[in-house]
Amino acid sequence: MTRLARWDPVRDLSDFRYTVDHFVDRGFSRPFRLVNWDAVGELFPVDVAETSTEVTVKASLPGVEPEGVEIAVTGNKLTIKGETSSQADEEGATYHRQEMRRGTFYRALRLPAKVDADAAEATFENGVLNLRLPKAADVLPKTIEVKGKASKAKAATAEGAS
Repeated sequence: MTRLARWDPVRDLSDFRYTVDHFVDRGFSRPFRLVNWDAVGELFPVDVAETSTEVTVKASLPGVEPEGVEIAVTGNKLTIKGETSSQADEEGATYHRQEMRRGTFYRALRLPAKVDADAAEATFENGVLNLRLPKAADVLPKTIEVKGKASKAKAATAEGAS
């Protein structure tokens, strides 16, 4: 038999306070441990989509020249890496905020299907990298025609009637 317990709002607030205190203690006493700052500047947004015949990848790489991008496919892993051109700081300017990424970038993605890297196409327009990766022949869907005895009998009957 279950025991009934009276609701105690003070106990619930105490649990909530413990949770907040725990977060504040760990987060604000060592705030930089909550975020992996090394990876923040390296990531860039991507869209990965799949159709029955290909995998498409779109990557946003503003400020990057097409010559500065390197793409590799190994198994079902896609690697995009490159380097942004470093811009010289203006002399005598005092920067109040400097958020534009400069230097190298790298991202590895797991592809949803095996692809034929030899037939891949890459285009770069307006800071967006578009990849078309055709699926490998062994993962493409194949249709198999079903034949049965009834089909042969109907075909023979149809031929005899004409």
